[in-house]
Amino acid sequence: MNEQSFDCEYIVVGSGAGGGTVAAGLAEAGHKVVLLEAGGDPMELQGGDPVHPDQNRLPADYQVPAFHGFASENAALRWDFFVRHFDDEAQQARDPNYRPDQGGVLYPRAGTLGGCTAHNAMILVYPHNADWDHIRDLTGDQSWNVANMRRYFERLESCRHRPLHRFFAKLGFNLCRHGWRGWLTTEKAVPLKLLENARFEEMIEDAARETLREEGHLVRRLWWTLESGLDPNDWRMVRQNCTGIRYLPLATNRHVRIGSRERVLSVVAKFPDRLKIVLNALATRVTFDGDRATGVEYLRGQRLYRAHANPSASPGELSTIKASREVILSGGAFNTPQLLMLSGIGPKDQLQKHGIPVRVELDGVGRNLQDRYEVGVVNRMNFPSWSAYEGATFGADDPQYRQWQRGKGIYTTNGSVLSIFRRTHHAELPDQFCMSLIGRFSGYYPGYSRSFANELNYLTWVVLKAHTGNRAGRVTLRSADPRDMPLINFH
Repeated sequence: MNEQSFDCEYIVVGSGAGGGTVAAGLAEAGHKVVLLEAGGDPMELQGGDPVHPDQNRLPADYQVPAFHGFASENAALRWDFFVRHFDDEAQQARDPNYRPDQGGVLYPRAGTLGGCTAHNAMILVYPHNADWDHIRDLTGDQSWNVANMRRYFERLESCRHRPLHRFFAKLGFNLCRHGWRGWLTTEKAVPLKLLENARFEEMIEDAARETLREEGHLVRRLWWTLESGLDPNDWRMVRQNCTGIRYLPLATNRHVRIGSRERVLSVVAKFPDRLKIVLNALATRVTFDGDRATGVEYLRGQRLYRAHANPSASPGELSTIKASREVILSGGAFNTPQLLMLSGIGPKDQLQKHGIPVRVELDGVGRNLQDRYEVGVVNRMNFPSWSAYEGATFGADDPQYRQWQRGKGIYTTNGSVLSIFRRTHHAELPDQFCMSLIGRFSGYYPGYSRSFANELNYLTWVVLKAHTGNRAGRVTLRSADPRDMPLINFH
């Protein structure tokens, strides 16, 4: 089926967590949808990673939870953005991960079917209810209310990490308010073998004591633990903004990564006449009839975007597709504002600077860019390797990979053992997320994933700060060429 001949109601640009989900939902509702994705299918591509640069590491890098770091640097999947956190060059240069030749710090993105669900750490943690309230108040749209959003979560989830509650739910008692029949499977995978390590046990005990000391309310916190089973997505914990030690649910199905790729392909299999996926289609401009968006202009070809690890020199083939109802842009925080500005929607000075006719002057496009602060506290252990990684080559020839094929072992995990939800003294809501990660992680830089394979005696506490107060980030155009990456500054 040719997309130009497809009677299309909706065009969705970008197949990540947002776009893929929206496209699939529209098709299930009976609409005809074209989904444009700039990359290819990770299950069909071939590419190496920094640990095995001369080997084809797909689909293993995509599928195996423990390989998520390698997936983020797989040459067939990765889009490398280099972002700034300071305007001042001297201040920026103090970041050890800064690359002067690239003008920034590596910020990995995925240019493939499924978007960044193809390379992320698969962690699924439900947001604070206050986040939904904020969106509701900001938009004036009451459908964003807390009760509605939890119902949506229950519809999309298929929880497999609370088997007893699954049984009770069949009897009509779903106190944890998980979903049991959705498309997004969630599982628990904790590397239990690591817990046999005496030093690690001490660290966990220290973390538990410190958490109790900081937060107080010992009886209440013990009750939370018993009630939730350390599940961060249990509705009773979400409703009370609970803090403390938790395990991390993963978006995996039988310990294989699952994301928006699987979602859209399952809908295509059910409704091939409703959803058309166009791969290797780089959106370049939204087309209009007067003030109404009517379609998308795009380039056909592989590796056309210059953020790709191996960008193509081919100019691509220019095509246009029309939608009878809506054009939905879901290219992510970097590419969506870039596409809007390339289409003449954005700050007037930006558009005129690059010779783009101003269709709609909209100063907010590319502004208010935000991100979490993320810091790795790295600990080197006094032994040569974690026992769970003995003999590991991080390939199909090692015992851990064979264990993973049977649904067991360290590779079923993303390397995280447990997490701690904390509330800083000034915060109304828990605003720190601390995750213990087996490995050495000190931020992103080209080749960072090598440390996961080469330095096997490290433990990192990854500390993420939620609810940032810095909203000064901005995306601006580098040029009017849609194949160029935009300029990104988080400060």
